[in-house]
Amino acid sequence: MRRRRRPAERRPAEPRGHWFLVAIAALLMAGALLLNAYAHNVIGETEAPPADYGDSAELEQIRSGGPLVNASGSRPLSARPKPRRVALTFDDGPDPRWTPKLLDLLREHHAKATFFVLGAHVAEHPELTRRVVAEGHEIGNHTYTHADLGAVPAWRVRVEMSLTQKTLAAAAGIHTRLARIPYSSAPGAVGYGQLSAVRLLGDEGYLVTFTDVDTQDWSRPPVDEMVLASLARTADGEGAVIMFHDSGGDRTRTLAAVDRLLTRLERKGYSATTLTEAVGLPTAHTAASPDERVLGTVLGFAQRASFAFVEALGWFLAAAGVLTVLRLTLFVALAWAHARRTRGRSASTGTPHWAAPPPVSVIVPAYNEAAGIEATVRSLVRTDYAGPVEIVVVDDGSTDGTGRIAASLGLPGVRVIRQPNAGKPVALATGIAHAAHDILVMVDGDTVFEPSTIRHLVRPLADRTVGAVSGNTKVGNRRGLIGRWQHVEYVVGFNLDRRAFDLLGCMATVPGAIGAFRREAVASAGGVSADTLAEDTDLTMAINRRGWRVVYEERARAWTEAPTSLGQLWRQRYRWCYGTLQAIWKHRGAIVERRPFGRRCLGYLTLFQVILPLLAPVVDVMALYGLFVGDPLPVVAVWAGFVAVQALTGWYALRLDGERASVLWVLPLQQFVYRQLMYLVVIQSVATAVLGARLRWHTVRREGTFSLAGPSVPKPSLAGRRRRPVRGGTAPRRRSRPW
Repeated sequence: MRRRRRPAERRPAEPRGHWFLVAIAALLMAGALLLNAYAHNVIGETEAPPADYGDSAELEQIRSGGPLVNASGSRPLSARPKPRRVALTFDDGPDPRWTPKLLDLLREHHAKATFFVLGAHVAEHPELTRRVVAEGHEIGNHTYTHADLGAVPAWRVRVEMSLTQKTLAAAAGIHTRLARIPYSSAPGAVGYGQLSAVRLLGDEGYLVTFTDVDTQDWSRPPVDEMVLASLARTADGEGAVIMFHDSGGDRTRTLAAVDRLLTRLERKGYSATTLTEAVGLPTAHTAASPDERVLGTVLGFAQRASFAFVEALGWFLAAAGVLTVLRLTLFVALAWAHARRTRGRSASTGTPHWAAPPPVSVIVPAYNEAAGIEATVRSLVRTDYAGPVEIVVVDDGSTDGTGRIAASLGLPGVRVIRQPNAGKPVALATGIAHAAHDILVMVDGDTVFEPSTIRHLVRPLADRTVGAVSGNTKVGNRRGLIGRWQHVEYVVGFNLDRRAFDLLGCMATVPGAIGAFRREAVASAGGVSADTLAEDTDLTMAINRRGWRVVYEERARAWTEAPTSLGQLWRQRYRWCYGTLQAIWKHRGAIVERRPFGRRCLGYLTLFQVILPLLAPVVDVMALYGLFVGDPLPVVAVWAGFVAVQALTGWYALRLDGERASVLWVLPLQQFVYRQLMYLVVIQSVATAVLGARLRWHTVRREGTFSLAGPSVPKPSLAGRRRRPVRGGTAPRRRSRPW
C-alpha cells in the first residue's frame, strides 16, 4: 500500500550533501590504496631491468673508475676507498626485524657503515633511521620505492629522490648527497640506461655509489662464499665497497657473513667505516630545512595511515567473508532442519489443530491501487478456506477510484470502508477495528492469494503460543532482469531467512503482503503503530517482545507485484530500510531483555543489514584495486568463489520453494548493479536517520500485473484453478481437512 503526502504536511528535506562526503571518502580511500601500492612498489617499476651494456667513452670512464662517481661535470669523476678501509653498505632498509640486529652487530665490532635506504621504509620506521644516524652511520638515498631509475622518466627519478629526502628530513633532520641506483652493482656493469640515471643524479648534486663486491646476499648464498668474495677484494690491502642488504627477506646469512667478515678484517688491520670517510670526503649529511621536515612529516603520516588503513581493510574483508560464508552455511542448515520439521509436523497427529475452522477477517489497506485491487479481492474471495471469511477493504483516501472499483465488484463478504488519507498504519488500525473476527489476515492491495493461502496461514495459529504467521511472498512479475533479481532475492534472502528465523525464534518481519495475526497478540503489542515506515517490522518485533511466537508457513503463498525499474526499486527499498532502522532503534531495549529475541534479531539486523552493507563499497574498491593494481587472479578467484557459494545456496532455496533453478543465471550480473543499489540504499537511509530527517512515504507505480488483462502468475498460480462457489463470503466447508 502507498501513502499520499498531505498538502499541508511539511517535512524536513531528505539529505543530499552526504553523497559529497561519500565521494570524498571514496577518493580518500582510493588515495590511501594508491599511496600504499606506490610505497610498496606494487605500481610502477617492480622488475629488474634488462641488460643494456653498450659502449661509449663516458661508459668506459665509469667502468674503469672507482665505485663513487660524480657526474655533475662535463665528464664523470670517480673515487676509491683508501687502503685498508672497507665501506660496508646495506641496501633496501630500514627493516624492523633485521636493521636493529645489524646495528647491534656493528656496535659490537666498533664498525661504521652506510645504509642506502628506501624512502617508503624510512616513512614507516623513522625511529630506525634516527638510530642509524645517532650511532654514527651514514645514510644514502636508494629511491623511495626501489624503482629502476634507468627505465623511468626523468620526472619519476626526481620524485623518487625528492620524496626520500623529505622522509629523511622528517625522521632525522638531514639530507644526503649519496645515492645508489636500484639494481646496480659494480661500475663495470653500468649500461646505457643507468648512465642516463647517473647523469641526472649528478645534475641533482648526488654522488652515485656502486660497489666493488656484490655479495648477492638476496639470493642467500653460503656464508663462506660471501666472506671469501669480500676478502678476495682486500687481499692486497686495497680498500673496498661491499654491498649487503638489511631488508627484503631472511637476512640470517647476511648477519653471519658480516660478523665473520668484520672479525677477519679486524685481524688484518682493516677499519670498517662510512663511505665518505673511506674515500676521504666530508660527511654526506646536510641539515634539512624546516619546510622539508614538515613536508616529510606529512608524507610519513600519510603513508603510515595508508598502511594501517589497508591492513585494517584486509582484516575487515577477511572477517566479512568469513561471516558471510558462516551465515550462508548456518541458514542453509537451519532451512534444511525447518523443512524436515515442517514435513514431520504435517504428518504428526500430535500437532495442535483447530476443532473447526475459525472465522477469519482479511484486511486490505489500499491507497491508489486501482491497477490491482480487483485481482487482489477476487483472489481472496476465491479461497478454499472452509471457515467464514470476511474481507475488509480500507480505502485510505485514494484518488484513482480504488474504493469504487472494490465496491463495484459486488462480491459477497466484501466490505469497503473509506477514510481520509492517513497512512497505512491507520488504515490497518481502521480495518482491525471494523473486523468481526479474532483471526486477522493482512494483505497489501497489490498482492494476490492462492486458494489455499488463507487455510495454510491460519493453521499454525491453532497453537495458542503462536501470535503471528508469516507467509511466503513470491514475485509475480519476474520476466525482466530486475524482476528476476528480486525473485532470487525474495526466495533466497527473504524466505530462506524466515525458515531460519522461525527455528531461532527471532522473526523480524511478518511482511505486509501476507501475514496472519491473533487479535490478542496485536492488542498486546499496542496495535499497529505509526511510529515507523516499516509498520510490519515494528508490529512483528512488538509481538515477539510480548512473548508470542512468530512462525513461517512456506505453503501460504502470496504473489506480489515488484518494482519494474531501478528508480521504483530504490524508492521501495529506501522506505523499507529506513523503516527497519526506525524499528531497530524503537525496540533497542529488547537487547537487555531476558528473551533471546532482541539479541538475536537486533544483533543480526544491525550486523548484516546495516554495518556490512555500509562497508560494502570497500569490497568493490578493493576488488578494483586488486584488478588494476595488483594480481587480478586472486580477486577473480574470490569473486567466483562467493558467486558459487551464493549459487549453491540459491539452488537449495529455490528447490525448497519448488522454483526453477535456471533463474540463477542472473546471479553473477546481480553483483554489478543490484548489490550496489542495495548498499547505496543503506547509506542513504542511515544518513537520513542520523541527520534526523523524516522520510516521506515513497510511492511505487503499479503496473497491474495481476489484472484480468495483465500477465499470468507464474506457477504455482491462480491460473487454471477451478473457481469455487462463494456463498455469503464463505467457501463450502471441507470436513476432511484437520483443523
